[in-house]
Amino acid sequence: MTSAARPLTAPYGAWPSAISAAQVAAGATPLTQLALGGADSGDIYWLAGRAAEAGRNTLLRRRGARDDELTAAPFNVRTRVHEYGGGAYAVDGDTVYFSHFADNRLYSIGVDDGAGPVALTRAGRQRHADFVVDRPRRRLISVRELHAEDAHAQPVNTLCAIAADGSETVLASGADFYAAPRVSPDGRALAWLSWDHPRMPWQGTELWLADFNADGTLAAPRRIAGGAEEAICQPEWSPDGRLHFVSDRSGWWNLYRYCEAQDGQPRIEGLCPMAAEFGAPHWSFGGSMYGFRSADEIICTYIDHGVSRLARLRVGSGKLEAIANPYQEIRELRVGPGFVVLLGGGPTIALELARIDFTGTDVEVLAQSIADLPDPRELSIPASISYASAGGRTAHAFFYPPASKDVQAPAGTKPPVIVISHGGPTGMTVNTLKLATQFWTSRGFGVLDVNYGGSSGFGRAYRDALKGQWGIVDVEDCIAGARALVERGLADGARLIIRGGSAGGLTTLCALTFHDVFQLGASYYGVSDLKGLDQDSHKFESHYNAYLIAPQPEAEALYQARSPINHTGRLARPMIFFQGLDDKVVPPQQSQTMVDALKAGGVPVAYLPLEGEGHGFRKAENIVRTLEAELYFYQRIFGLHATDAPAPIHIHNLD
Repeated sequence: MTSAARPLTAPYGAWPSAISAAQVAAGATPLTQLALGGADSGDIYWLAGRAAEAGRNTLLRRRGARDDELTAAPFNVRTRVHEYGGGAYAVDGDTVYFSHFADNRLYSIGVDDGAGPVALTRAGRQRHADFVVDRPRRRLISVRELHAEDAHAQPVNTLCAIAADGSETVLASGADFYAAPRVSPDGRALAWLSWDHPRMPWQGTELWLADFNADGTLAAPRRIAGGAEEAICQPEWSPDGRLHFVSDRSGWWNLYRYCEAQDGQPRIEGLCPMAAEFGAPHWSFGGSMYGFRSADEIICTYIDHGVSRLARLRVGSGKLEAIANPYQEIRELRVGPGFVVLLGGGPTIALELARIDFTGTDVEVLAQSIADLPDPRELSIPASISYASAGGRTAHAFFYPPASKDVQAPAGTKPPVIVISHGGPTGMTVNTLKLATQFWTSRGFGVLDVNYGGSSGFGRAYRDALKGQWGIVDVEDCIAGARALVERGLADGARLIIRGGSAGGLTTLCALTFHDVFQLGASYYGVSDLKGLDQDSHKFESHYNAYLIAPQPEAEALYQARSPINHTGRLARPMIFFQGLDDKVVPPQQSQTMVDALKAGGVPVAYLPLEGEGHGFRKAENIVRTLEAELYFYQRIFGLHATDAPAPIHIHNLD
């Protein structure tokens, strides 16, 4: 169709689209975990996910103008410490150390010798993450998670030193969790984070510091910051050996510097106090939102009203200077000699790896998560909206209207809208271009991606709005967002959908069970049984509900009241469920129980369990299957499905 041709008219939700489920699956290459070579090296390292290879993570290096893949199949650079992993490799000159997902062992590889990876650690029940090279002692230091033979016993977390022969020595123990070991530039001291149940790391962490003994053990560790009500993240040493970190002691994650103790008391200096977030929740290891160009200049990214900024901070003056760039989300950055490399995206930019040279303003794109983007005229550009919610709260979201250059809806009609409740629930949705969102908007659906109360990126008070209120505040904000769109004439109030994954699945199920605003929904490995989640969840989140709901035994009645699994008789809206059968975060039985109840109650329901998938789907064929099944389900329920098209999933109580 030429631009002069008359647009096709088709109902909202049934538009033909060039963005296929296969394009969503094949086109999105996860880019994560940046690292740089030595101090004078311009080498840049990152991980790329390969959906066509069962979601395998491979390590890539940019040297000059050439990209090299350093870990060929079957190696999968990934760790499952805390189940969410991160921090799966470390670079030391021309040697890289990494965790192989299949056996949880550490391997070393000489990136230029062509010899391939060599196992460093022995096979066992230990997992490692967040490695740092301890050069003076010729070893690695890592967070170690040691699992017992009893699968129901919680693993033991420690800081561990790994020698060249693979032997392991515990350096710090006793806390429930550890993160971010960082060796000082002179090799004399180690800083790290720890926290204990029932806290999550964005509720309260402790920053520790200790000198090394001659034998490599730690001498008299001392807590220098943090506690039950202060969340600290990303400790880093400046080139002149001063310890920096991010703390939310002011109510916002801001940058601080530790100064030598005076009169026995440490002095903490704020570097740039402001109502913005220079840190993010520690869901995974190895995150980096700032780095040092020199002892007096920090290159940082921070979140301001849900949008990322890039800046240089003059440490002495506290002056923050903007660095021009095209991104509204900056997920991670590293500072090299004369440049910064980052993972960034925006409304028309899918997540990409970019290098910005300090001598100019040009952005060099090194890798893209989506190589072949749709015609820009097909893209829905989100609007950042705020709206009133329950309790006088103001909630935030991104609204994506339906968009197509070739199709229009019949006059006077309104689109169905999909309200997305993100996971976490202490997470954050961003406006970076995602084909998974454009898949819906290009077919005539509106999408409202909600940063409900409890989301990160808006300060601690907003994050704490979910304290004791999970299943209440998040649901209220999603409902208020849907109603706001209807009131503004942007949505069909009779065709409202809610979907979510993991914690967002609980929001979805609560909205459909306890309220009547949405007509149908989709749950991706969603939580339905809060008590069961406590009993079956992994160590990292095993006490999360003490914050989100209430500590035991007070939580018992609230668990009963808020768990959709206990109120299936009230759930009368059609639903589709997707569940990885290897999920260790939300057990598959939670989805199965909900499906069985809906089937028994005569409610239309569909279920797609997936072998070989865990908490989040990585295989291309399964991404295709779930999207096509979800689209079919929505269109079938709303009477939009072409009757001669094959059914990708069976809908019980309807087919």
